[in-house]
Amino acid sequence: MVTTDVSQLRHEVLGCPLAPPYPQGMAVVHVGMGCFWGAERLFWSQPGVYVTAVGYAGGQTANPTYAQVCGGRTGHAEVVRVVFDPQHLAVQRLLQLFWEGHDPTQGNRQGHDVGTQYRSMILWTDEGQRELALASKEAYARCLAIRGYPPITTAIEPLDAFYFAEPYHQQYLAKNPEGYCGLGGTGIACAW
Repeated sequence: MVTTDVSQLRHEVLGCPLAPPYPQGMAVVHVGMGCFWGAERLFWSQPGVYVTAVGYAGGQTANPTYAQVCGGRTGHAEVVRVVFDPQHLAVQRLLQLFWEGHDPTQGNRQGHDVGTQYRSMILWTDEGQRELALASKEAYARCLAIRGYPPITTAIEPLDAFYFAEPYHQQYLAKNPEGYCGLGGTGIACAW
């Protein structure tokens, strides 16, 4: 069994510990929107975010490696954990960034990145998050339909487990500013 230990790692940009426990009052959202490198950068730059981390979720294999996830047999997607202060940043704003930051109609891909690990998903941890995710999906689907886009393929599921990705993936684009970022949205605002 391989377990990625991030217990001693601090965020390259924000300086906070990647692993819990997080400060009291923080909330956590997990989203998958294609390659996790650019998605993580999108969220760490938001005021009110305490820390972000990349990892794997939505599948059945415990403690997967990047190679296993890319092999397509774990069922996991590349996801971003966003730990934030709900007193300073609303879940609604994070969901807006999620919808606008990628194309949620592409199924198991984002642009040139193809495979189940690149699927769009929101993994909720409480009933409030689930309701907001569903409401925002419905609202954004209407915005996209007006512009001729197909239906949204984003999965909205309860979070079963989150497995931290290997240390070199954490804040990859902060460590490698010229690194690959396939993140790209539709250009359509999420009005809800």
